Amino acid sequence: MPSSPAATFFSAVLLSLSGTASPLSSMIREAAIEESGAAGDEGEALSSIPEVDRALHEAEAAIAAIVAIPAAERTLENTVIAVDDMWARLWVATDMMTFMSDVSPDAELRDQGETGQAEIEAWMIGVGKRRDLFDAIRSYAESGAATEADSEGTRLLEFMMRDYRRAGMALEPAALKELTEVELELAELELEFKKNIREEDEIVLLAREELEGVPESWFGGVKESDGLFLVTLDTPTYLPIMRYCTNPVTRRKMYLSRRRRAGDNVPLLEEILKLRSRQAKLLGFEHPADFEAEVRMSGKAEAIQAFYEELRPKLRAKAELDFAEYENAKREHLDNPDATLNAWDQSFYHDRLMKEKYAVDQEKVREYFAVDNVIDGLFSITQELYGLEYREITNSAVEKGYTMWHEDAQLFEVWDQETGEELGQFYLDLYPRPNKYGHAAQFSLLARKRYPDGSLQKPLVALVCNFSKPTEGKPALLPHGEVTTFFHEFGHCLHSILTSAETTRFSGTRVARDFVEAPSQMFENWVWDAEVLQRFAKHYETGEVLPTELLEGMLAARNLGSGMSNQGQVFLGSMDIAFHTAPGGEVDSVAIGNAVYERETLYSAIPESHFHSAFGHLVGYQAGYYSYLWSKVYAQDMFGRFRELAHIIHDHAD
Repeated sequence: MPSSPAATFFSAVLLSLSGTASPLSSMIREAAIEESGAAGDEGEALSSIPEVDRALHEAEAAIAAIVAIPAAERTLENTVIAVDDMWARLWVATDMMTFMSDVSPDAELRDQGETGQAEIEAWMIGVGKRRDLFDAIRSYAESGAATEADSEGTRLLEFMMRDYRRAGMALEPAALKELTEVELELAELELEFKKNIREEDEIVLLAREELEGVPESWFGGVKESDGLFLVTLDTPTYLPIMRYCTNPVTRRKMYLSRRRRAGDNVPLLEEILKLRSRQAKLLGFEHPADFEAEVRMSGKAEAIQAFYEELRPKLRAKAELDFAEYENAKREHLDNPDATLNAWDQSFYHDRLMKEKYAVDQEKVREYFAVDNVIDGLFSITQELYGLEYREITNSAVEKGYTMWHEDAQLFEVWDQETGEELGQFYLDLYPRPNKYGHAAQFSLLARKRYPDGSLQKPLVALVCNFSKPTEGKPALLPHGEVTTFFHEFGHCLHSILTSAETTRFSGTRVARDFVEAPSQMFENWVWDAEVLQRFAKHYETGEVLPTELLEGMLAARNLGSGMSNQGQVFLGSMDIAFHTAPGGEVDSVAIGNAVYERETLYSAIPESHFHSAFGHLVGYQAGYYSYLWSKVYAQDMFGRFRELAHIIHDHAD
């Protein structure tokens, strides 16, 4: 997932930040609630972080200059584009610092990023309500001076006016003040929600005998104390247990622990849902799902629900076949015709079927995906496909003025082979560590932006992942699923870097939320292309190319469990929509989550579980998780256009 695809003008800049926050200072909060204007006098502090304070004062000065322009002298450039310039410069000054809250091993830097982000977000909410700036933009819009010839600028103006409406600028003063208070409180709670997920540190203590069947290589990456393994719940640690551990009690223990993470987020989410509902009502929407969908391809929540209604019967038919296949595998394995399939059994019997039915041993498959080979393959494919060159500058990055936060981080420049132009840069930070962002995402740190003097700001992005770590004597060997994730996130990376947008607002992944996943999902297809895999899927010791029979088994098994897997996606999206269509936002999230789970999947819910408390997409993707399945349709159409190029690449390599 990208960290900051934009839905609206002001939510776009809010979402371009990532991380967590400490409480907003009362001064910033009160300033944001003031409808009429600037957040403070020239000498008044706007942030407790000096560099943020400087950046906010510079942004205030830029706004003052825009507001001061006489109506007759307003142009697209000095009013509309100037606002985009202001946002771009603010991100240049602050994005790397706020990004540290997600990746830095230094607690002080994480705290500084959290505090700075909170104060920036509060200031931005105030900017979205400033009457003087709104009047300046509106006066230009009403002048009719913008023309279709200024296509990107005209579209920017259209979006600004739409988003001012969504920011409440048509409301009466009392309602606008209430809306601002609601949005400020939402900003705090949403940041706290993300922080609770990122800092979740539950450990399950397991003895070696409880981990029978888990590959020996797994133990090298797990801490041991007094004969017990301190098992964390991050994905690279969790999944091998669910796939390989023969002890069902251990699998159940891990499954339940994983679904009980970040329990403090349950009441927090329920308060967030009430606030989102109030926000939607103030703005004239029946519920938050309609408010969010207005700026997406879907348009309304009923289109999302209709999308799921069409999918459900098709998925259920396949899912029932999948369930029977897994359950029969369990009965044969245990020699028990009455054995029933549990949710914590699915990965284990999926792997067993892969081995027995399709001759695919996923641990053997990993041996052909050493991380360096995967990187080389991904790089060579995309460089040839798009005419690019990647140059690693990790060793000289600090000297060139870039921030390097950990020894795992690498930095690359992207160059256009034909023109010799540098297009942007990207970081890779691939392995898990304490207090790091816990999933896989692309963070847009700088957007492509053309300034009035003609200078071009190049995109800078970071791919933050949590892949299987190297162990003593072995490189990092990625399961095929992690290879897929890597290609997916790199799709977001190139979406950001290869953009031709001239404004921050439309740069890269700042597109409709239910389209943003399409380019990255398109990229996933490469990891299933036999000709492409031959280029980089090589045994980490022998260099042998992935055997044909193993690949054929993988391809044959590609749809194993696909009905149940996609049912899981519908569950998550339907739960998301159920939360965001509840009258008044009054939600018993555990009860609703469990009810939707039983409706959308073939398993019974476990009452004491609360998976949604660690479901980070509920902040940022709220009422939008359906986007993954929705955009998949577009992704497959797009890949059809590239399939021929894949063969050209292969022929060129030969």
